[in-house]
Amino acid sequence: MDVVLEIADTFLFDRLYANVLPISSALLSSFDPISTITASLKSYDWNNATFSVDSSASSRMAAEGGFGGFGSARSGWQWQPSTQWFTLPPSEWAWMSRWDRDNVYRQTLSLYAITWLLGTAIYFFFATLSYLFVFDKATFNHPKYLKNQIRLEIQQTLRSIPLMAILTVPVFVAEIRGHTFIYDDIAHAGFTHPLLAFFGPSYNYLQFPFFLIFTDFCIYWIHRGLHSKLLYKHLHKPHHKWIMPTPFASHAFHPLDGYAQSIPYHLFPFLFPLHKGAYLALFTFVQIWTVMIHDGEYVANSQILNGAACHTMHHLYFNYNYGQFTTISDRLFGSYRKPNEELFQRETKMSGLEWGRQAREMERLVVEVEGEDDRKYGTEEGMIGAVGKKMQ
Repeated sequence: MDVVLEIADTFLFDRLYANVLPISSALLSSFDPISTITASLKSYDWNNATFSVDSSASSRMAAEGGFGGFGSARSGWQWQPSTQWFTLPPSEWAWMSRWDRDNVYRQTLSLYAITWLLGTAIYFFFATLSYLFVFDKATFNHPKYLKNQIRLEIQQTLRSIPLMAILTVPVFVAEIRGHTFIYDDIAHAGFTHPLLAFFGPSYNYLQFPFFLIFTDFCIYWIHRGLHSKLLYKHLHKPHHKWIMPTPFASHAFHPLDGYAQSIPYHLFPFLFPLHKGAYLALFTFVQIWTVMIHDGEYVANSQILNGAACHTMHHLYFNYNYGQFTTISDRLFGSYRKPNEELFQRETKMSGLEWGRQAREMERLVVEVEGEDDRKYGTEEGMIGAVGKKMQ
């Protein structure tokens, strides 16, 4: 996340913090408790920091309305690029805030904003693409499709993402402050680790399948645990509201449920080496995959991949196919359910006969799992539904 944070700092946050929390020459002779606490947290000697007044910067910022007449000073913060792959030299604004880029409070606030807003943007971007170009709009006519379902899925997601971000930010702060095995140089990681010693340069490639296998196994058990009677009722049931999910259901979780299933992704770099480029690529892939397994397009009739068909079995019949990427753990631990062959043929996938069979079995199982079915079924209403019907 340090790469993402550096980009956000360069183009947005440096100027924002410089205007909201400017550093002034008055700070040179006054005690600043917030800055002193922060300096101690990052092992920085505030008392020996040096500041210089930049008259040209002062003139420019005064002309632009910055700092409200405080007079500008430069902090002793030292810039280091977050990656060797590209550089974004900071502007003068980076030295003009009492909260410099290394300030733990600033990092926490910035990462929260990024996690919330960027997470929401990514959700809408990929879910909308999937909805427009992949999702089968005939799903609107399924007997277990909810009334105004897409609207409800989006509302649940928008309520959950800000709360999930609060839980996630401490992990990101720990990452950017150097408490993980994330590395930048593929030739020299800068630390020792048994996997790097054993696999050598090959680990730069092996980390991808290793990440997927590790997280898939961990999510399997977390997901299965969420189906225990106590946790299902209070945490996981909101996601199972969607019997026939759309791409917009991909992140429609209770916030504790969504966070719990994300823990393996965040845990991995605390235990194992992970390159910064791989980190960003894998976390992007995770978002796309999460949308894909909810898109209802059953193209992956695979014995190994846990595609949309397998995940639809999970939403329909509850206690099967807990895996995220593969069916391996489900097969090993007795929870695998093979999708019906009818799902892979369009003529039978959306037939009344197949839908009726699905509905009858779901109605029997929902009583076992939930006790009663409190969902309100119907057709999509409003603009999204109208667009969907036109695109059929």
